[in-house]
Amino acid sequence: MYQDILNSTAHRDCPLPQDPWIMMQQWDHLLFIHRPIQPHVLEEYLPQGLVLDTFNSKAWISIIPFKVSKIRLRKMPLFPFIGSFLQINVRTYVKRNGIKGVYFFSVDENQLLMILGSKVATLPSYYADMSMKRRNGYICVDSERRGKTAGILRARYEPTGEFFHPEKGSLEYWLIERYFLWTYRNGSLYRGVIHHKQWTVKKAAVNMEQSLTTLWPNNFLNSGFLAHYALSQIALIWLIRREMI
Repeated sequence: MYQDILNSTAHRDCPLPQDPWIMMQQWDHLLFIHRPIQPHVLEEYLPQGLVLDTFNSKAWISIIPFKVSKIRLRKMPLFPFIGSFLQINVRTYVKRNGIKGVYFFSVDENQLLMILGSKVATLPSYYADMSMKRRNGYICVDSERRGKTAGILRARYEPTGEFFHPEKGSLEYWLIERYFLWTYRNGSLYRGVIHHKQWTVKKAAVNMEQSLTTLWPNNFLNSGFLAHYALSQIALIWLIRREMI
């Protein structure tokens, strides 16, 4: 299975790292919610060393809830005592030295052990009470952060139409096919690499309420965005490394 994933690289813009991957995760019921935003609004939030990436002169911000399961380290059995957990990340689209990727504003999770792992990996993580349930044909995600930093997401979504592979050059491909991520902590920039097969997605109908980010105005909560649904994906993850700014 892993070699089949590693051999599937035609959809990537950059080659795989030469060093081996260290972790596998399965992602299920992913919802990609994307909204265009003026570049100058986002640029002030980026750390030194990253350049905002745009599509037709527009920047984008995305909110992505999904389920994580079947976690294992390379050549090791599945992690005990974890099972599955939920995650929501808020991200924008960036470049560094010609490489395209994403920059995380926040990562919410409902598994304390994974929160600790995410913090070690420099991700801006928050612990949240979260659920993902099916109701009357919809998938419903409810999340509320615990602690001093407030943040909620209430989303109800329904996949529509047929599954498709986003075409190279399209906005959907530009938004979804991203294999590098950057984080920033204590004055240092860190880069991670992931790999998986090309996304297969459907469009999605979404109704949501959120306070995870102020960059998504309340008057645009249920209009002016794109949404896509993916059933499942197996992802290989490389060690996050510090980069010189």
